[in-house]
Amino acid sequence: MTDINHSPPDTLLLLAPGCPHCPVVLEGLSGLLKEGVIGRLEAVNIASHPEVAQQLGVRSVPWTRIGEFVLQGLHSPAELRQWAQRAGSESGRAAYYADLLSQGRLQEVLEAVREEPGRLKALLELAADPDTELTVRIGVSAVVEDLAGSEALLQHFDTLADMAHSADPRVRADAAHFLGQTRSRQAEQVLETLTGDPDPTVRDVAEEALQDIRTDTGGR
Repeated sequence: MTDINHSPPDTLLLLAPGCPHCPVVLEGLSGLLKEGVIGRLEAVNIASHPEVAQQLGVRSVPWTRIGEFVLQGLHSPAELRQWAQRAGSESGRAAYYADLLSQGRLQEVLEAVREEPGRLKALLELAADPDTELTVRIGVSAVVEDLAGSEALLQHFDTLADMAHSADPRVRADAAHFLGQTRSRQAEQVLETLTGDPDPTVRDVAEEALQDIRTDTGGR
């Protein structure tokens, strides 16, 4: 996942008087604006405009939004540059979600995917990567379970089927679980193949997923 977005994202910064980290973030973003790495910078002093913080649900500053990425607290100029360069790309979105999940911020990812189900694609990229850490994999699974039986999940059937052929048994096990969450008869053939997988965990997950589909009255 190496694609980089070349369209400079717009950025919003919320700050407040007396905040020790706000000037650092403001200076870093100002530098990126001058370089053209970000396209627009709006800085809001929430002491003067508390309604902005209330509307966004912000409780602490500095609070930065670069494109769709929300960053809380102090970030170095290098980190801000990295997120600005990632904004708008699928790989950048995957990196952002991995960062949120590794911090235990699952609810934010759930809300993002509920708002725009197409964002699930980036999460499945993480699940398909054998190097994705366990904490993140568990978070991705929680999001998929939240979408169980939905058309949004079924739209990614081909991706899930591809994951089922991964060389890594962890990815195949996740694929089996996710295919079961589709609650679709379409997944049965792939799952039946996985019940003969050389890895016992994959076999167990596939058998359980098959049972879930076959006993679910919503199965298609």
